[in-house]
Amino acid sequence: MGNGLSDAGYEQADCDREGKVTMAGSGRVEASFLALHAFLDREFGRAALAMEPVAGGQSNPTFFVTHGHRRMVLRKKPGGDILPGAHAVEREYRVLRALEQTDVPAPRAILLCEDISVVGTPFYLMERLDGRVFRTCSLDDAAPAERRPLYFAMADAMARLHAVDPVAIGLGDYGKPGNYFARQMARWTRQYEESPSARIPALDRVIAWLRANQPQDDGRIAIAHGDFRLGNMLFHPTRPEVIAVLDWELSTLGHPLADLGFCCIPWHTEPREYGGIAGLDHVARALPSQQEFVVRYYASAAATPQLTRFHIDFALFRFSVIFVGIADRAKAGNATSAEAERAGPLAKRFAIRAEEVLSRA
Repeated sequence: MGNGLSDAGYEQADCDREGKVTMAGSGRVEASFLALHAFLDREFGRAALAMEPVAGGQSNPTFFVTHGHRRMVLRKKPGGDILPGAHAVEREYRVLRALEQTDVPAPRAILLCEDISVVGTPFYLMERLDGRVFRTCSLDDAAPAERRPLYFAMADAMARLHAVDPVAIGLGDYGKPGNYFARQMARWTRQYEESPSARIPALDRVIAWLRANQPQDDGRIAIAHGDFRLGNMLFHPTRPEVIAVLDWELSTLGHPLADLGFCCIPWHTEPREYGGIAGLDHVARALPSQQEFVVRYYASAAATPQLTRFHIDFALFRFSVIFVGIADRAKAGNATSAEAERAGPLAKRFAIRAEEVLSRA
């Protein structure tokens, strides 16, 4: 990766109060770690340091960092060549700083470092909070009595985000305002059309429908998270309460129904299709219906038009194209074998699910 901190051999590094470093990994890892240690000592005063990678497949490598009494999370750009505007940790830092003025649950940003000599790429630090992350939408790790409240807490957190006036918190230029779905349709359709992979007939039909049924721009502008889902929520250790929305890499000025439609994907995909809940007995598992979730969102949301099949279908279309892109990178040798095996089939499955949405009245 060219930076040491995200090497596959890196497991954990720590140093004692005298500053001695003990770690597993290569000398390149050690050099980066020492540079970070020196940087943190300059910022916060000399202290012991411990650091470990956070699992979960984030596109921006993420680490737990403990410097003295400070417990933090470090997020950095990956090493190597990346597309312009991609992995924009600077934008993540900016939106987190701005949201400190609001009641949106988000980690507190601590500092941004754009000096690549420290860890090889720009990075930022935010506070580390103790809580729970649920990796599957079926919430198998949560008590049944908590499952509906957990979903409703996510709906409430999303409504709070969309109620924020971007201009009032200094984010009026955080993206292009207006015509969000038209611009997004053009972007993702172009990416699909430029793909070297074989065409997906179901996806072609979905694109044609979306183009023909795209709603008129209603002027609603909000901070759109871009990846608002259960796996990006940090919940209170014991209560069904969102204490932090994570992973703001895709956030921009957008339309709130893009996030809401995206949040509805699990009701249209099966567990083997990126952890959906379609086909499960929602009543027996104490899971809410999609309608209950949407009603909960609107109960506290700012004035927003009603969710339609266009918004859900757009979310499924976008995810299908994302998987097409992952499959393309895998074929080019730029993704893991596991991604290569999953991405192609998932692109087709999400396209089929999108077409199924259109078949319903």
